[in-house]
Amino acid sequence: MRRNMKVWSASLKWFILVSLFCVPFVYSQSFPKIPVYLKDKEIWVEVVRTPEERAQGLMGRKHLGEDEGMLFIFEKEDYHSFWMKNTLIPLSIAFIDREGKILKIADMEPLTLDSHPPPKPILYALEMKKGWFSTNSLQVGDILRFSK
Repeated sequence: MRRNMKVWSASLKWFILVSLFCVPFVYSQSFPKIPVYLKDKEIWVEVVRTPEERAQGLMGRKHLGEDEGMLFIFEKEDYHSFWMKNTLIPLSIAFIDREGKILKIADMEPLTLDSHPPPKPILYALEMKKGWFSTNSLQVGDILRFSK
């Protein structure tokens, strides 16, 4: 009986230790990065393509680099809406069609459940720090490119 208690106690301590150190990393996972281009601006974006990656997005992140963001790629064009649940950084989002054309730019406040829908079906969405698009004189109609 004592031996079982020691094993159980050791297992519990191990579980707690792993949980304390590993759980924060679930939200801080980094995804593959690629360069994309808007006008003369090169930005490095983390690419999320699967439903699980897109659901996680930038949740739990505390920092986002100056010219860094996240590019959401969907399997098909549709009305893909966004919210800021568990997202700590104020963001701006560009809704982008299959041709790479920005259809709408919206600012999003952290930790809100407000829905941010695109005006038309989109294939991509690009999240950047709040105000990044206006600071860089980017607007509706500009084209996202995957090469210079």
